Order: sequence, then structure tokens, then C-alpha cells
Amino acid sequence: MSISRGDLEPPLESSEMVSSESLRSLHPAAIRQLIRTRKLGTRSTSGMAEGYKQANIVILHKGLADDFEKFCHANSGPLPLLYRSQPGEWKCTILTDNSDIRTDCPQYCKFQYGNFTGYKSDLLEYTKEMEDMTTFYLGCSFAFEQAILKAGVPIRNVEQKRNVSMYKTSVPCREVGRFQCNMVVSMRPVPEGKLDAVAQATHPARDVHGAPVHIGHPGLIGIQDLSRPDYGDPVQPHQGDVPVFWACGVTGVEAVQSCKPPLAFTHSPGRMFITDCKRNESSPVPNTDPTETVQTFCISQNPLHYSVASAAAVQKIRALECHIGSDPGDRGIKALFIQDELLKASLCMSHAASVLITTGFPTHFNQDPPEETDGPPGAIAMAAMLQALKKQVAIVTDHRALEMNKKIIEDAVEQGILNTPVPFLSFQDDSQDSALRFLCHDGNPKTPRYDHLVAIECAGRAADGNYYNMRKVNIKHLVNPIDNLFTTASTIPGIMTTGIGEGGNELGMGKVKEAVRKCMPRGELVACDIGDDFAITAGVSNWGGYAVSCALYILNCCPIHDRYLRKAVGFPRHSEQDSWASALPTVTKEKKLLELLVKYGIQSGKTGNLGIEVKGLPFYDTHSAMIQQLAEITL
Repeated sequence: MSISRGDLEPPLESSEMVSSESLRSLHPAAIRQLIRTRKLGTRSTSGMAEGYKQANIVILHKGLADDFEKFCHANSGPLPLLYRSQPGEWKCTILTDNSDIRTDCPQYCKFQYGNFTGYKSDLLEYTKEMEDMTTFYLGCSFAFEQAILKAGVPIRNVEQKRNVSMYKTSVPCREVGRFQCNMVVSMRPVPEGKLDAVAQATHPARDVHGAPVHIGHPGLIGIQDLSRPDYGDPVQPHQGDVPVFWACGVTGVEAVQSCKPPLAFTHSPGRMFITDCKRNESSPVPNTDPTETVQTFCISQNPLHYSVASAAAVQKIRALECHIGSDPGDRGIKALFIQDELLKASLCMSHAASVLITTGFPTHFNQDPPEETDGPPGAIAMAAMLQALKKQVAIVTDHRALEMNKKIIEDAVEQGILNTPVPFLSFQDDSQDSALRFLCHDGNPKTPRYDHLVAIECAGRAADGNYYNMRKVNIKHLVNPIDNLFTTASTIPGIMTTGIGEGGNELGMGKVKEAVRKCMPRGELVACDIGDDFAITAGVSNWGGYAVSCALYILNCCPIHDRYLRKAVGFPRHSEQDSWASALPTVTKEKKLLELLVKYGIQSGKTGNLGIEVKGLPFYDTHSAMIQQLAEITL
């Protein structure tokens, strides 16, 4: 028998004997006395003893204690360990002056061989068995509720006098010994305008779960229905609220059930052990350390998804965006600029498991090959970083250029520009559902192959259905309809798209098509009509690809973003940072890559020169200087 929601909703016997307001200000020792004498009933302890830490409880046989402690350290987000007792130790002098773990929770759960076998108001009858058992006291998010309120953020479950909502997720914890389970999270609806405030208020409280592990659509972490929590009570959100999820100590209940010990006990979810330890309140002066300041950003509307990063990481990425926005040809590209597109696109790619990139602009329509040197270097720079971050990555290109690009990739691996080959694909739109089948397994939009599509310096379809270079020449006969992949992706929840360009005729730049038509030469004709979720404008498209690579490195080296990506399970990925750094674009690698393109007859876009230049600009000192400047910002 496992715990069900119904099991966790016992009658609130005597629960109204003491008012919620008086419990909010009572000292923990007084509340524990009420619990011992059964004058408190079985109500949730949320909102009680404001400013004091509360604890989740797990009581196991001493033979399992070492593994469970390791399990806690390996999953410190849901299981922040406050104290591990000695076998048979009822008191917890490090957390309280006077307590008895057998009597001081409002309600306990009993488990036998992993099965829930009932509630207990106390554990006195198990005193003999508990002499060989160890108690684990684990931080609880109830302890940061006062900090949330001080930040001006409402707590809906407290307002509604309900237990917090808790849910099982699809997020696996790091396995240790016999302990293996998915994480449990608590959820609090938060007004959209208060997301930064709630993330920053809870970030310092690492011993009571810390900052949120997910903000947005519950389905992204395997929760099907917010109105049916696995533990606790459903909480009614207000208009404009966003679901915010924190790692939850009820993960310990799931761990106990997975381990299947002959006998174990936990607190009843929401009915905690209240300690005498005050939570370390933040200084009244706001934290001005940018490395410890959490900022939230919406990276998807369908499904709704927010990501986080430190202010320090955000500042660096904004500096990257500023640098690549320089306009060496004085073409007026600043009119196409949208702030934070690089940041949001990179955050989105950081969450992706699989990324599809496309590049290739056949501007030299009367040459063979007709491609230019802008695009492929930026695509390969992004692919190298995505590979280093252990993401699946592939590049799709026009069919006529497929074999040439495969050879370029082989040479790039041989010369150390890439560590491993990137698969090259082509797309033929030969049936009504070709794009859907290319993007999704068996053409099922619920099982996409790719989470993110990126177009860099790729010919984009204009409003009249043709494809134009900046000289107004129609190059449609040289282009496969790869943009159909992007338009189809826009109909599939969960696939995001990014366009990188500098003239406005590139795939994805339709997001800024009005500005292109108004401000760019020949914009009325050549403007791409297809807009992506994000449009990164750069003086040279390659620079945009380099900046994405750098931004991904910055984000994954940011402890705040790394923890959010991991959902606070497992360990920080410090050991992988050297491999990420080695994937960054360098002057040496990019020079070698341009020489490879020249070897295959690929010419500079503006001049048609067969040499190491891009858009008519020499590699030294224009592109090399940009690469060095981006590296200085990044490292």
C-alpha cells in the first residue's frame, strides 16, 4: 500500500483549539508542548512559529543511515540535512532546547517494507524499536515563508488556510544504494511581477530548499494536474499567478518507500517538526553581489517556462550582445536590435536536450558553390559548445550542399576545430506532413526530436514566396524549403526557434520584418517573412553564433543557473568546465575553419573574394578582434 492523497487528508481533530494568529507568534517550544498534549490536532504547521526553521523527518534503521546521509548530500535541494541523530537519540539539542522526536510532530506516517500502513499521533509505542533507529532532520520550505512575505509576495495556501500543495515529479534523484526515487516538489502560485522577488528571497535559504527549481508549466516536470496534489491541499491561484515549484523534503517519504525497510517512520507531509533555530534573515540592505542575485526570464509561452541566472551572468551576456551589435558596414542594423534576445535564446538552448541548426546562404547564385563564408563558422561554434554540454546536435542544409558540408565537418574534426563530427542532414518537403515527420518521432507532435531550432545566415522566404540576396536577386532555385521546418515548429508546443542575421533577409528575422522594410536597403522586397521566437541581430552573423557559444558557457558556469538546470539534484558540474572552455571559439580555430571553407571554394559574401574574409571584412583584425573581445567578456 502506498500513500495516496486521501491517506494524507485525515480529519483535523481539535484543529481549531488554538487560533492561527496566535500560532504564528508562539515560540516553538510552546507549540511542541501543544502537540505533545494533543491540543493542536493534525493541522499543517505552515505559518506557525514565524521565523523559525521547521524540519521534515525520516526515521530509519541505523544500518541504512550511512546510505541515506549520502543520498541527502547527493540531493541537497530536496533533502538539506540539518542533523543526523545517534541511534535511539530522542532529543535534538543542536536544533532545540527540549524536544522528543517520538511526540513532537503533529502526525507521523508508518511504513513497513515500503508500504504506508497508517498514521500515528506519536511513536512512544515504538520506543524499543527506535533504539536501533536513526532520525534525520531535513530542512523545510515553511521556514522561508516569512522571507517571502517580507519580499511582498503573497502565500496563497496560508491565505486560504490550507496545507501547501506537493507533487511527485518525473525528475530523478541521484541514486545511492537502495535509495532511488523521483523528487517531490511544493508549489506556490506567485504573481508574475513577483517572480524575481520570490526567487531572490528564497535563494539564500539553502538549508531549507533554497530558490525554486522550476517556474512555469507543471507538465515540464511530469505533473499532470495542479488541482490534484499528491500530498497536501489544492491551492487556488489568482489571476496572473505563475506556478512556482521548490524542491520538497517529502522526497524523503518517496525514498523510504523505494528502499522498502522493514520499519520506518516519517512526519506526515505538511505537519512538521518545529525547531528553536531562527532562520538567518537577510540583511535589511538588499544583496548587491551580482553573483548572488537571482533574475528570472520567460523563455517560452507555450508551454509557459521561465529560467533563471545570476545578475553577473546576465550582465556578461548583455555585454556580448552589445559587442556583436557593432555595425561595420554602417547599414543601420541597430534598428533590428531587440534587447535580451541573445540572453533568452541562450537560456532556452541551455534547457534543450536536442538542437537542430541550419545555415547556408547561396548569395553567389552564379558560382559553384554559391555559399558564402558567413554562417557555417557560427553554426559550428554553436555546435561545438552544445556538444560539450552533452546535448544532441545536428545541422540541416540544402541538399545540393550536403556532401560538401560533410567533408568540411570531417576536416574540422581532423584539425581539432571540433571534437566529434556533427551529423549533417537535408530536408525535402515532398509531402504534406514532411516537416512534422522530420521534427517529430513518427510525426507525433507530442514526441519532438528537437527542442530548439536555430537558423544562422540562412536564406529566408520573403512575403512573395521568393528568397532574395541583398542585391534583390531571387535565389529560390538554390534553396530547399527548410523554413517550413520553422513554421511547423511554431505549431508544436515545446519546440523553440532562433534566427541569427544581420540584413533582415535571413530565416527567422521576420520577427523584425517591419523594421527591415523601413530601415534596411531594399528591405521592402528582401525582408524575411518568417519570424522565430528569438531574433539575434549581429554585425556579422558568425558573431551571433560565437556569442551564443559564449553565452551558453557563461550560463552553465553560473551556479544559480546550473542548480536550476539540475533541479537541485546531483552535484555542481565544476569538473566539466574545462571541457566547455575548450569548446569556445578562438582565433586559431576560426582561422583554420575559414581556410577550410576557402579550400572548398566558398567565397566572402560581399566581395566574392576567395580568402579568409567574411562579408568583405578581413579576418585580421576585424573578426579576430571580435573573437578576442568576446573571450575577454566570457572568461
